[in-house]
Amino acid sequence: MSAPFGIATSGGQRVPTRLLSPIGCGCSSGVEHDLAKVGVEGSNPFARSNFSAQIVMPVAAGRATCLGPPGARQAKGARSVLAGFLALLSAATFAFNNASLRRGVLTGSVWQAMAISIPIGAPVFFLAALLSGTLGSITEFSRQSVLILSASGILHFVWGRYCNFRATRAIGTNLTAPIQQVNLIISLGLAILVLGETLTPLRVLGIGLVLAGPYFAMRADKKPATETIAEAAAAAPEQDSPESANKPAPFVPKYTEGVIFSLLSATGYGTSPILIRLALEGRGLSYSVAAGLVAYLASTAFFALFLLWPGRIKHALAVKRESAKWFTISGILVSFSQLFLFMAQSIAPVTVTAPISRLSILFRLYFSRLLNPHHEIFGSQMIVGTVISLSGALALSLSVETFAAYLPDAWQPFLHWQWP
Repeated sequence: MSAPFGIATSGGQRVPTRLLSPIGCGCSSGVEHDLAKVGVEGSNPFARSNFSAQIVMPVAAGRATCLGPPGARQAKGARSVLAGFLALLSAATFAFNNASLRRGVLTGSVWQAMAISIPIGAPVFFLAALLSGTLGSITEFSRQSVLILSASGILHFVWGRYCNFRATRAIGTNLTAPIQQVNLIISLGLAILVLGETLTPLRVLGIGLVLAGPYFAMRADKKPATETIAEAAAAAPEQDSPESANKPAPFVPKYTEGVIFSLLSATGYGTSPILIRLALEGRGLSYSVAAGLVAYLASTAFFALFLLWPGRIKHALAVKRESAKWFTISGILVSFSQLFLFMAQSIAPVTVTAPISRLSILFRLYFSRLLNPHHEIFGSQMIVGTVISLSGALALSLSVETFAAYLPDAWQPFLHWQWP
């Protein structure tokens, strides 16, 4: 979608701000400048502002400075702080949700987990919308927005979650997390095609790191697995002791299934954020909860169709009490995680919320050690792979302007290279 050019002064000439914003106005790119500038008029689905009184200032060295209307920068900073806190809450609750899910699928099935966790989301978002007074906002969504939000809910809460559950059961949440960071590459690719984003050297670096992280993480099991087998053989004479009887069997990851479904889950998790931003149509925080309710209602109704298959309902009701407990905890936590993320994404750009929300893969390590010490892969290689993936996610999310001002001028042309 093309946004109208702003006008700035540079060297006594009036030139389009799209060309100058990458180095002069503090926006990370010309696209971001246009998104911030036009607000609700079309390009930025989360900004509602009037830039008819655009302020521009000539500066030395041919650079232009883009200032929004009075108070816009301060308001943007306050929104960023709130969005960052919400994104952090989302990261922590999402990580605990994954650890809880892992605990549940030890004795329960993926379909049982889906049958419990998906319907929980709708009541959580309904209560949130009711308490916040935004329930009536649903009626203000256009038919197109409702369809897009419904599609995002099905992709994220049904498709993405099913694949995530399969991957978690196969290889554990610690190994799943680095692979799933590929979803950010998918989001970036869609943002380039749909939202007009660009590829930069920093994002190229991020893609490389995201792809390298799983390589190190997947090597984590090789040495520990050999040691576990050797230790088990050495301890064979003692297996009749009460202590040995209570010791869980060594965890053996199913790599093929785990990797495939981790990548498939990334397609759902990577597509849904773009759909959410398109569907909210410039509406702010008050509409995000209602949007989440629409997405969860659609996903619940869609999943209910699968339960009509003969034997599915009986299988879902046969869940063990222990599994049901952890699936319920997981469903509640992931619902609140998505609630916080919806709210964060509605008031701040992805460059603010994405880096913080990516911290969930570090929170997973702690919660996995706490809840599932015998059913996850740990070790230095896995931690290295996780950190590399996290670094790649941060590189994909951060703006060049975050640190470009501290680097030599000779580096600026390379840092601000963009494609297309």
